[in-house]
Amino acid sequence: MTEPAAIALLPPGLRDLLPPEAETEAAAIEAMGAVFAAHGYERVKPPLLEFEEGLLGGMGAATAEVTFRLMDPVSQRMMGLRADITPQVARIAAVRLGRSPRPLRLSYAGQVLRVRGSELRAARQFAQAGIELIGADCAEADAEVIAVAAEALAALGVPGVSFDLTLPTLADELLAPLALPPEREASLRHALDRKDAAEVAALAGPIADTLDELLHAAGAADRALEALAAATLPPPARDLACRLAATVAAVRARDPAIRLTADPLEFRGLRYHRGVAFTIFSASLADELGRGGGYRAGEEYATGVTLYPDAALTVARPRPPRPRVFVPAGTPARQAARLREAGFATVAALAAVDDPLAEARRLGCTHLARDGEAIPLEG
Repeated sequence: MTEPAAIALLPPGLRDLLPPEAETEAAAIEAMGAVFAAHGYERVKPPLLEFEEGLLGGMGAATAEVTFRLMDPVSQRMMGLRADITPQVARIAAVRLGRSPRPLRLSYAGQVLRVRGSELRAARQFAQAGIELIGADCAEADAEVIAVAAEALAALGVPGVSFDLTLPTLADELLAPLALPPEREASLRHALDRKDAAEVAALAGPIADTLDELLHAAGAADRALEALAAATLPPPARDLACRLAATVAAVRARDPAIRLTADPLEFRGLRYHRGVAFTIFSASLADELGRGGGYRAGEEYATGVTLYPDAALTVARPRPPRPRVFVPAGTPARQAARLREAGFATVAALAAVDDPLAEARRLGCTHLARDGEAIPLEG
């Protein structure tokens, strides 16, 4: 017979979510969804599993290294268990909703599973909730997605939210004219990723000064914009710098209270983002609250954001627990219904008990139903 402790042991990065955390997370996802819906984003629900070639095609290729694969016993074809929902929404937009008017606004929420966690996120299964604005390539689209994400996090009471703006392909555009040997370019990219200014200076040749200025420009958005404006950039890189400036201006025009920082040379995360991307942080949390940005959805440009409810809830305003009222056997159903309408969770006795008060305490109730009223338990 298997020992209970062995049954309860879960693989690394996976965990059970118990009361009240499970209900709190579900309520948070619904609160986010309400904000998304209020801005015109319509909900879609992709499947957990898809055929490998569909799930990992196009922008989904960026998730290949963290995707679980298995054989479908029905079709005998390889399938993948989604590691990120954004590529699925892009597929839905291109195939199922290809004739819908653009820009197309879609929202989603669901669980994802990854082969391994990251340095910032050790969990391998977690919830995602987000929006995708498909068919619009402009700074105003960037600003809308950022503003809606900020509003969704504010609905949860997350304090000190900031958006760290990045240009994921800026390094590509700066390095391309150099035509460096592959090994040297890989070393330079690694140095940029680690913010190793000395190593960058030793490897970057004619653009060493530019890269050094941009590395040290990370921080306040205005500081980064000034460094980009002063830098000598090839035309594609200049276009990216202009898009970042336009996005910052559009966000501020929409909501000046949103906190913006910028790190022009950062290219963390899944590599399907283009244009302006961003990572969301809170001053009270080392983990990410979410990430988003522009990408190619088939032939279209899109901008989206994925929020992580589990991370947000660690710093969000505590949600008051629903009061629980014990309903003794024989209580009229209409009385219990009125208590639920008043905001109580009713815990009904399945049989008569000698001491309803003691039973209410044993079951973790805060109130006892008596003559249609919820009587608070003392002590």
